Amino acid sequence: MAVMKINGNNFEEKILKAQGTAVVDFWADWCGPCRMFSPIIEQFAAEHPEIAVGKVNVDENPDLAERYRVMSIPTLLVFRNGEVTASSVGVKPKQALENLVRG
Repeated sequence: MAVMKINGNNFEEKILKAQGTAVVDFWADWCGPCRMFSPIIEQFAAEHPEIAVGKVNVDENPDLAERYRVMSIPTLLVFRNGEVTASSVGVKPKQALENLVRG
């Protein structure tokens, strides 16, 4: 499954109401580490079609960043049944992402 562009209009439907696990990457265009992390997220999404994977641009969606207390980017949040169950800040290798999502 491809990475979804998430915003205030589709966050509830695509992430909070997702069946099973959802992963959200909070990022920005100007953020170097975010650009480094993007291919890892893309690969993870391609290998895990059963997981909803989305990206939230914090500049375009400051309300979502504030709601989830995103202070640094990239920040990755893992949701299960609409609740945050894990989080990670900074660039991580794909294996660390896999471990975080498995919980």
